Parts: sequence; C-alpha cells; structure tokens
Amino acid sequence: MKVADYHRQGLRRYVGAPPEGYRPLGTEARRGAHRVAFFGRVADGRLEDVRFTSSRRCRKLLALADLAAERLQGQPFPDFRLDPAELQAFFAEERDQAKMADRADLIAEALGLSRP
Repeated sequence: MKVADYHRQGLRRYVGAPPEGYRPLGTEARRGAHRVAFFGRVADGRLEDVRFTSSRRCRKLLALADLAAERLQGQPFPDFRLDPAELQAFFAEERDQAKMADRADLIAEALGLSRP
C-alpha cells in the first residue's frame, strides 16, 4: 500500500494531545523535526485502546504510527510486541524505503523496542 492511499482512508488513532486516562507506552522519540509518542488504556493486563501523537510534518510517520497503534491494540501489557520491519513491509509500494525504515525505527524507539 502507498502512504497516500492509507491517508485517504483516514487516520484512526491520532490524537493532538495525550488523552486523559491513558498511560504512556515508552517515551516520546524525537529525530530532527519529527516526534512521536504512544499512549494506551490498559484493562485486565491488555492494551484496550492505543493512540498516538506526533508531528504532523511527515505523512509517512503518521501512517506508520497509525498502523503501529492499530497493531498494538489488544496485546498484553507491558509485554507488547511490534516488529518495525512488518510496519515497513505494509507500505512496500512506497518509493522511499530508506525514509520508511527511519520512521519505523523512530516508532520502535518511542515504544522502547529494538529492531530485530
């Protein structure tokens, strides 16, 4: 899928500010002008709902973060898992894969995950 097609469907997990009643999942990661942070509502040891906030400058980052939040929902907390390479693979049709890899790494950094 291309990032533009994903945006046409609409971002479902983006919030402008940290939502009330949600806990941070990791820390805010920053690289240049880009920033991203994730927040989750935990119930019964699972991530019931996941939202993210980020700079609105990079459409690639927004799309990857939205997909990451979607994939985190329902996972156990605090032992959630996410493979940045799988996020990047979802957007295999996108031209600039180096930039996609950099944004996926930024998301992994924000969540405190290491890229395999």
